[in-house]
Amino acid sequence: MVMPAYGSGAQPTVWQPVNLDELQALKNELSGKYYFAAGTTLLRTQWEGGLVPVPEHMISLARIPDASGVYVDGDDLVIGALTRLSHCATDVLLQQLPILQSAMNAIAAPSIRNLATIGGNIVSGVGDSIPALLVYDAQLYWLTDNGMEMRSLSSWLNGGRDGSRNPNDVLMRIHIPMENTPLPDANSEQTAVAREISFYRKLGRRETFTASLVTIAFHGEVDIDGHWIKIAIAAGGGSGMAMRLTESEKLLLGGETSVMQASSLAASVMAEFVTYSDAFATEEYRKQTAGNMLGAGLWEALRS
Repeated sequence: MVMPAYGSGAQPTVWQPVNLDELQALKNELSGKYYFAAGTTLLRTQWEGGLVPVPEHMISLARIPDASGVYVDGDDLVIGALTRLSHCATDVLLQQLPILQSAMNAIAAPSIRNLATIGGNIVSGVGDSIPALLVYDAQLYWLTDNGMEMRSLSSWLNGGRDGSRNPNDVLMRIHIPMENTPLPDANSEQTAVAREISFYRKLGRRETFTASLVTIAFHGEVDIDGHWIKIAIAAGGGSGMAMRLTESEKLLLGGETSVMQASSLAASVMAEFVTYSDAFATEEYRKQTAGNMLGAGLWEALRS
C-alpha cells in the first residue's frame, strides 16, 4: 500500500498513489474522509474562507500516469484532467478549440493558471471552462467504484442538479470529438462548411481573479449557401451551473445567417437561461446580460 507523503497534527495526511490500483485502494480504505487534490487552488480558497472543513486526508493525483497532457486518440482530442490551465492556454493541439483557449486565459491570474488544472475547474461544477467544453460536446472519463466510465459533460452537470453524482469518482481525462469538415469536392455529398463562427465572453465584477457574473460560449458552422448547419450555445457564471441553450440553438439552426438574428437570439437566451440571484447580481440581470452578450457576439461576428 502506498505510504502517506506528509501530514501531522491539524494538517491533513497527504497520500500520493502512483497508479490507478493504489488510488482505488485508498478510496476504499479512507471511507470518504478525504479530498482529491491536484492544483488545490480552489480548495485553499474554500478553506481560508471557511466554506469547507480541512479534511483528515488528501489524495494527491499528481503521480498518476497519463493524467496530464494533450494528445489525439482516434477521432478525439484528449486532455488529461491534471493538465495545467496555463498549458491548455498555449497547447498547439488546442488551437483547434479557440473557445476553450479563450476560456483558459480568462480564468484567474497567470500565477493561479500555472497551478490550477482543467480537471479541478470542471469538478468545481462552476468553472469558467465549462461553457466552452459544453459547446464542444466534451465527454468526461471517470475512475468510479466500478472502473472507468464515460459520461457527457451535460449529463454530469445534470447529476449535480438531481443529486446523482458520486463524490468518490475521479475525473481522469476529457475527450472532445474532432469532426473533420473540409470543403468537399464537387461530387461529394458532404455538406460544405464555408465558415466557422466561435466566441467566448466572460463578465466579472472586475477584470481578473474574480468569479464571473455571466460566461457564454458560441460555436456555429455555416454552409456555402450561408445557412447554419451546426449551432452550440452555452451559458453559466458565478456559482450557477452552466447549461446548453438548446431552444436558442434551434432558433438559428437551418436558417440563413443575418445580423437580424442577433436580437431574436438575445430574447431567446433571456427566456431560456436558468440562473440565480445573489448579493452581486439578480437573476434577471444575469439572464439579460447573457442574452445581450450572445446577441452582440453574433452581430459582431456576422458583421466582420
